[in-house]
Amino acid sequence: MAKRPDTLETLLLALELLRRIPRKNKITARELQEQLQNAGMDRDLRTIQRMLETFSEHFEIERDDRSKPYGFRWQEASRGMAVSHLTPQESLLLQLAQEHLRNLLPPRLMQSMSGFFDQARRNLDGYPDNPQSTSLEREWQHKVRVVATSQPLLPPTIAPGVLEEVSEALYANRWLELDYQNAAGKRQQAKVMPLGLAQQGPRLYLVCRFEDFDNERSLVLHRIRKAQASTLSFERPKEFDLAQYDADGRFGFGYGEKVRLTFEIETEAGFHLTETPLSRDQHVQVLNGEWMQISATVVDSAMLEWWLRGFGEAVRNIRKTEVKS
Repeated sequence: MAKRPDTLETLLLALELLRRIPRKNKITARELQEQLQNAGMDRDLRTIQRMLETFSEHFEIERDDRSKPYGFRWQEASRGMAVSHLTPQESLLLQLAQEHLRNLLPPRLMQSMSGFFDQARRNLDGYPDNPQSTSLEREWQHKVRVVATSQPLLPPTIAPGVLEEVSEALYANRWLELDYQNAAGKRQQAKVMPLGLAQQGPRLYLVCRFEDFDNERSLVLHRIRKAQASTLSFERPKEFDLAQYDADGRFGFGYGEKVRLTFEIETEAGFHLTETPLSRDQHVQVLNGEWMQISATVVDSAMLEWWLRGFGEAVRNIRKTEVKS
């Protein structure tokens, strides 16, 4: 009886390791140990190495022993850790979510989920020996799509390793050393405290504090030439809130200053604002059959200016009144 807890712990560890072994890229025992530590499971490296050796003998797991440290992955033809309890609807949701989570979760967490994503895809595609595969769920992924609200742009190229290092430092609350080049071409070395990661259209932004400063800045990831997560950790500022940072219009190049915006817009161009208002206190006044007046409390920002200019001559009499907090 005394050995039962140890047996259970060993079983749970084995399941966690099997679930985290990827199908495509190889993973080392050290990397698996770090993933387990991040998940609250502290195990010594030798224990993990012994388990991996056993797995490679009894499961369809490939061991690359051409050089140390050895790399492990599921063989291509294997089914890996099948998640048989996933319903077709859950499989569909996972596959759709994968694309949206790709740049918003630390790469190691995405890698640890690869078994679920792979199984979700298999559940939808079906195995050759599974005649009961559900064709309706397979068709559904071709029936839904997220479409752009503006001119579609290709995502900028991010230097190799940058997203991984940024994500690792952000996830573990570690200082981040950057080689950054701004839009004017000026290059600088900096040590920053990573606080948040946001996706805006095709761009990824890192919200951070530079060393010895107490204000936040947003850096686009594709302008980071090199990044290195430090071993030094920091205490995350309790007063910082990424959601509030966004609400203050900081990703739209604003500073949280609210204004009462009033403008006139041609009815045809502005009709969508009656369905998707600028704010909860928006007021619409019909002037005549061709024009309407819109009033709303919004955050003043460069993005707001660009949005208004996009209507060209269909917008007139723009006024902004400061809203005192």
